[in-house]
Amino acid sequence: MFEISRRHRKPRWNITENLAGYLFMMPTIVVLGIFVVLPILYAVFLSLHKVQLLGGINYQFIGFRNFTRLLDDERVWIALRNTAEYVAIVVPTQTILALVLAVTLNSGIRGKNWWRILYFLPTVTSSAVLTLIFMWIYNTDGLLNDFLASLGLPTYNWLGDPAVALKGIIIMNIWSTAPFYMVIYLAALQDIPQSLYEAAELDGANGWQKFIHVTIPILKPVTFFVIAMGVIGTFQLFDQSYIFSGGTGGPNNATLTVVLLIYQAVFRNLQMGYAAAIAFLLAAIIIAIALIQQRLFGGERP
Repeated sequence: MFEISRRHRKPRWNITENLAGYLFMMPTIVVLGIFVVLPILYAVFLSLHKVQLLGGINYQFIGFRNFTRLLDDERVWIALRNTAEYVAIVVPTQTILALVLAVTLNSGIRGKNWWRILYFLPTVTSSAVLTLIFMWIYNTDGLLNDFLASLGLPTYNWLGDPAVALKGIIIMNIWSTAPFYMVIYLAALQDIPQSLYEAAELDGANGWQKFIHVTIPILKPVTFFVIAMGVIGTFQLFDQSYIFSGGTGGPNNATLTVVLLIYQAVFRNLQMGYAAAIAFLLAAIIIAIALIQQRLFGGERP
């Protein structure tokens, strides 16, 4: 009889526990619902409508016309090409540089704490401030041209040439973002058991072989995280491109990125529906690349 009564009471206790759990999660659920789920649903709604903002907000349902328009918009393909070039150069370079810096600092060099601070300074500096500094360096009367002139070399219009304008942003971002991922790699390196390196030494492995066959495989999940975060961050390039070009994406669309194109569609052309369609295109690309990365890295879990 006692066991039967316990069986009858058990579901009631489960319901009570579940309700208590949901009550504790309610603040997070509300915040996520308001600031994540609802904006996504509203973006889906906007992408299927033509939005009239002047003279009162008006929504006109047009189906998938905003998405089909993407195929015929030349500036979308230019923005995708620029962003893809930016990602293809910045992500591998900053990942390799971050790993090299982390290994160097982890090797026990003198004054490593000061080197950490020095390396990390660009990361804690405002992105807008860094962009303005590099614009001064790249200016026709800036530091770079002054240095070239002092060596008797010809100067160059670094900001006005479409062939090199995006490269200037690439160099700046590699320099400013690699230290952030360096810290992540450094923390992972310090967690690798020293016994693994000692076992490799007993097998006759030199420093390079220990790095290739011990360090790199163990850091595989960390590398997946670094590359995934790097891809997401680089695909969202906006502020540097906006400041460099004054919001135009120039010269000759050389610094036009997908996020800058979304900004122009909303705040210059007042085309919120079309901007939402571009945003979904960007999200689809990022998700696809993240899934490919996960497949390449074997779905490693920390």
